[in-house]
Amino acid sequence: MRNLTELYSSDLEHEHLLDSDRVGWEKLGLVYELEPAGEMPEAVAPNHILVVCQGEFQASFQINGQWHHEQYTQGDVALFAAGELFPRVKTDRKVPLIDLFLPPDILFDAMGETASKIQLRSHFKFHDPLIQQMALALKTELELADEDSKLYADSMATALGAHLLRRYTVKKSIIKEYKGGLPSYQSKKVVEYIQENLDQNLSLSLLASLVHISPHYFASLFKQSTGTSPHKYITNSRLEKAKTLLHQRDLPLALICQEVGFKNQSHFTRVFRQHFHITPKAYRDLF
Repeated sequence: MRNLTELYSSDLEHEHLLDSDRVGWEKLGLVYELEPAGEMPEAVAPNHILVVCQGEFQASFQINGQWHHEQYTQGDVALFAAGELFPRVKTDRKVPLIDLFLPPDILFDAMGETASKIQLRSHFKFHDPLIQQMALALKTELELADEDSKLYADSMATALGAHLLRRYTVKKSIIKEYKGGLPSYQSKKVVEYIQENLDQNLSLSLLASLVHISPHYFASLFKQSTGTSPHKYITNSRLEKAKTLLHQRDLPLALICQEVGFKNQSHFTRVFRQHFHITPKAYRDLF
């Protein structure tokens, strides 16, 4: 996913400490960067951009020929809607930022076809603890899970799209809530698919397509049916299968990791230990 620093030429060097492009996030992009002091020209962004500040600084935006000044502290958020002009901006010091990039069609995941009539409203500065928490959680997941972070990022992108629709549209959006969970036949179909494909990339969009509903509605209904989110359900299922495979002492840990859908063995070990308070190797040694 193209990020903002690729939209214009600038002499300022942006130091990317983390970038989700490296692991192929599809529904959402994240860049954790050190924003340099200096000036950047205006540009039009193809994606919705959320900037979550990780330090104190002043930014000045040129709007209709006039400079508009904002003082930011840690946790402040800025939202720039896709297709709108990202103004010429000056920053007074180097500062760490978490930049989130959401394609416009993420709103379809949350609302369906009517989202085409919805416009997000840009805001230079506001405080939203949920957006701040989600940005930090996504950053941590990217740091620790690496390639295994895709499903988590998909789920968070859909939830974030729904939150933006509820709070930051030009005209207030009403997102219909569905109650009662998935019908039993749909729940059975999805659960069987998950169990049979734990070694595959199980995206939220793919699972939702099995029952022909939007990812946002699917995530909500699936949780009502199973008591947990799709991401947690899949993680738990992978770990339970891993426990079974660990009883086969001739299977290498690296192969077990692949069989249960973890691409990163160190991440597999960390998640296994978090859930069972023991490493996979130590668990195997018990038998």
